[in-house]
Amino acid sequence: MSELELNRPRRAYDHRLLRLREHGLKPGIRLDEAGGDPDASVDCGWGRLIFGDTFAEPKPLVEALLAEVPGRRDIAIYVRDPHVLLAAAPQDLFLDPSHMFRLDLATYRTARNRRPGFTIRRASSRADAEAVNRLYAERGMVPVPLDFFWSQMDARTVTVLVAEEEETGEIAGTAMGVDHERATDGAASGASLWCLAVSPKAKFPGVGEALVRRLAEHFKGRGRPFMDLSVLHDNEQAIKLYEKLGFSRVPYFTVKKKNTINEALYAGPAVDTALNPYAAIIVNEARRRGIHADILDAEGGFFRLSYGGRQVKCRESLSEFTSAVAMSICDDKAATRRVVEQAGISVPAQALATDEETVKAFLAAHGKVVVKPARGEQGKGIAIGLTGLEETMAAIAVARNTCADVLLEACVEGMDLRLVVIDYKVVAAAIRKPAEVTGDGATPIRDLIAAQSRRRAAATGGESRIPMDAETERCLALEGYALDDVPAAGVTVRVRRTANLHTGGTIHDVTGETHGALIDAAVRAAKAIEIPVTGIDLMVKSPREPEYHFIEANERPGLANHEPQPTAERFVDFLFPLSMPQPVRAAWRGGGDL
Repeated sequence: MSELELNRPRRAYDHRLLRLREHGLKPGIRLDEAGGDPDASVDCGWGRLIFGDTFAEPKPLVEALLAEVPGRRDIAIYVRDPHVLLAAAPQDLFLDPSHMFRLDLATYRTARNRRPGFTIRRASSRADAEAVNRLYAERGMVPVPLDFFWSQMDARTVTVLVAEEEETGEIAGTAMGVDHERATDGAASGASLWCLAVSPKAKFPGVGEALVRRLAEHFKGRGRPFMDLSVLHDNEQAIKLYEKLGFSRVPYFTVKKKNTINEALYAGPAVDTALNPYAAIIVNEARRRGIHADILDAEGGFFRLSYGGRQVKCRESLSEFTSAVAMSICDDKAATRRVVEQAGISVPAQALATDEETVKAFLAAHGKVVVKPARGEQGKGIAIGLTGLEETMAAIAVARNTCADVLLEACVEGMDLRLVVIDYKVVAAAIRKPAEVTGDGATPIRDLIAAQSRRRAAATGGESRIPMDAETERCLALEGYALDDVPAAGVTVRVRRTANLHTGGTIHDVTGETHGALIDAAVRAAKAIEIPVTGIDLMVKSPREPEYHFIEANERPGLANHEPQPTAERFVDFLFPLSMPQPVRAAWRGGGDL
């Protein structure tokens, strides 16, 4: 494009805009020649929302986008003639593959009934800001500097809502709204919705819908004519929600700058879609660094990474650097226990379930036991909290479907702590909580489990579901319920005893608050097994206290779902240390265990 074309006279551009208006093709906002801010934008913390239709010339809009601050994501909305804009900077800008949807607030009707279990309010504290950033991290969104909420954000222009669970006080979702009229000093009308994020661990359905509705009511009360939003074209679940609420598609476009944050939007699909999340997170990180990845068997999670003449084969987080001996130790839970116990790690009492007399004696000695296959993963065949001989023998029979050898273990009460150890350093620590559902006073537990299972599957790429099996029925019976019972509104019912992700468990990051003794125990266990990448499971009273019991070691720990901790980054650092930036390399090699 020539400099003359890029700087064409304002009059020609204004004349074209008038023709658009005459034909009813108005963009989302309007230019007000009598007032308002030209070249308008608003700082949202994660980046600037740039009102493309307030720019009379394309050149200033290009310059505004190129002035994006590193680590931020600026968005130009309502861009007229995006092909002209992209032609001016084709190496730097791209057309966002998102659809714009609009809610007509003049005809919008508020919801009659409030969703039970949580309340929607404005973010009002530092704790709220930290919770919002955690949600952003879980959803792969750009975090916001905490001081932005208090010292830089114009609260009259930008509204940040949070959904707070009434029983626990946990923040389960957030949404941000922008008032266009205030942002542009009257040059624009309407409003928009951004950064809708719902925690994959949310106990209650309808959090996203409630946040959208509250923002709609907020802007309707201000007299704004519409509320727009931008959603990726293939986000079918979100689009269904918006259409259900009355949004309709409108033909407007957004443009962004090419950067590492936006890379997935303009560089095409990163991986074979058949890869599970645990393999995909590693392959994506490798490709982001320029490390070549060959998918050997997508279904099994096998791939080969190549960089600088070095090749490493992996199955998810299991690589060639884990020896066969270390892997066999982890595979045999009895052997794992013996190896770590010799290293001074605290372990619960354990015995092989050989016959009924052995089981009876173990129950008499410990009162409450855990039954688990000697070999296995993903929580298969494990039953926790058994007290009677009959139910214990039944659990042993189920466990033998996974492995012929079945172990009895003294049941240690507490919290299930998973520590991810890479290169003998703890890179993430998380409490894993068993699956549970919360009643609404009308829905049977069977249907609550099905709904929760769908949400967990959607949040984890299909990896987390609650099995509807005999173990679930047994756990419900311990709570005093059956599958067809209807718990009262607000009553939480635990439906499994194991906290494994694959049986519907949830993961809650506690890396920054984990006691040093627990970190030390995880590292010592990994070193005793001589395994460089592992997931160490401890049963603890609290992640802040030193007491623990070792449960098991996983030779192929899942690195996904540990946000915001950089598990995949540290794994690729371990495989290819020269691929990490020098400052990170120096800090990693010179740092402690955490």
